[in-house]
Amino acid sequence: MNTVMSFKRFLALLVSRNKEFIRDRSSLSWNILMPVLIVAGFSFAFSGDIAKQYKVGVINKAAATDIASEFLQLKHIEFYPVESDREVVSRAISKVQRHQVDLLLDAEKNQYWINTESPKGYLVEKILLGTKSSDFTRQTVSGKQIRYIDWVIPGILSMNMMFSALFGVGFVIVRYRKNGMLKRLKATPITAFEYLSAQVVSRLMLIILVTAFVFYGTHYFVGFVMNGSHFNLFLVFALGSLSMISLGLIIAARISSEETAGGLLNLFSWPMMFFSGVWFSLEGAAPIMQSIAEIFPLTHVTASARAIMIDGAELADISYHLVVLLVQSVAFLLFGAWLFKWD
Repeated sequence: MNTVMSFKRFLALLVSRNKEFIRDRSSLSWNILMPVLIVAGFSFAFSGDIAKQYKVGVINKAAATDIASEFLQLKHIEFYPVESDREVVSRAISKVQRHQVDLLLDAEKNQYWINTESPKGYLVEKILLGTKSSDFTRQTVSGKQIRYIDWVIPGILSMNMMFSALFGVGFVIVRYRKNGMLKRLKATPITAFEYLSAQVVSRLMLIILVTAFVFYGTHYFVGFVMNGSHFNLFLVFALGSLSMISLGLIIAARISSEETAGGLLNLFSWPMMFFSGVWFSLEGAAPIMQSIAEIFPLTHVTASARAIMIDGAELADISYHLVVLLVQSVAFLLFGAWLFKWD
């Protein structure tokens, strides 16, 4: 059997897989409609002013003065620690500018940052100054409010990519193995590398096309924030999709039961969805939860996309996430190819 990579055979597999997906109208429609409906629902639900818990970032909480300590004991305010590192503090100040944090307090220096355009920040400041005295140094910032839909849209897009990557590749390979298609392909000159490469590239192309359609379509109607480079954003999406497609290959490498594959895919996808910061911020969460989140590719895709869209981050600013995704992609691909069997 010929084991040399043939571009002609690879291209034939790629085209046939793309045609198969496009002809499956129910699957194609679901991949497009699900994220659109989620975005539309959140846009409607969070279009008005909804009362939320006050959120305050605290620098040097362990060394808090008596004045600050009294404020930190108040109920109905969410206090989360902020490291005193200059870069971390700068990011926290940016959150005050975007109305994501109502007030940032340096508990040791009795200094705080407040957004003069934030109604909630105004009330938290009054509460702070009414605790004991007004011996605080006031720093003001300003900035446009970031709506919840602006914050959550990167996670929705990333989550849709995750489901499409895992289930799109996993179920297809398992179905082919179950109905004997892989056994027939094994008797042809096609190599496992050609077959898996075609599956990966086909799914990657389709995910990016569908994501672009959803992104620009919903952006036209909802008008969410996009402060960064569109090229950088879709580069992150491509790398993230590759990582999650490769993870799907590992799950489907040897399984021949669709029920078992479905269970394993759900076992991977649902924890990723809940622990990767898609629906809520992990700031202030338990350290072990934050450590677990670092394992998942979805965490790094969502964080990178959110940094580009909201903060206007460049690739250098998210280099850590990109390196993690690249390493995971290579590791998952190699392991999935090693595990793969035709029958």
